[in-house]
Amino acid sequence: MEPENQTHAASKRQPRRRTAKFVIAPIVLLVLLVAAGLIGWFSHGQTAYSDKSINKNEYQALFLTNGQVYFGKLSDLGQKYVSMDDIYYLQVQQASSDQQNVQPAGNSSTPNSQVSLAKLGNELHGPEDHMFVASDQVLFWENMKNDSKVTQAIEKFQNQ
Repeated sequence: MEPENQTHAASKRQPRRRTAKFVIAPIVLLVLLVAAGLIGWFSHGQTAYSDKSINKNEYQALFLTNGQVYFGKLSDLGQKYVSMDDIYYLQVQQASSDQQNVQPAGNSSTPNSQVSLAKLGNELHGPEDHMFVASDQVLFWENMKNDSKVTQAIEKFQNQ
């Protein structure tokens, strides 16, 4: 009689083990899905929020870690690269007695220097009027007002 009782007792335990597996597995799966969803939401949410903050009707100023500033139309603030079109930058021209030196606007200027707006694309290497900048090289960016001096200079350049 004892073997029957042992078999009967063992058969009662097995369903409990299976039930525990059926309860734990969905909980673990649910936790993993929630974690993956949160990671995806946070990574996509930051990019989507940043893109929504771009005023598409205005120009933006893009400040880089090397001191250079570009003005143009931001179109994408991805996680690896920032995209910009219709690009301008400031150029410092220093007049000396013998020749004129052209330097980037990030360098210090002397009383004899003039700052002018330059259109991207006229450089020696002939770049297209579109650029991708590594996001880790961007300090910050901001929307510019229609009445800013740079925006007015861009409009004047375009009307020439």
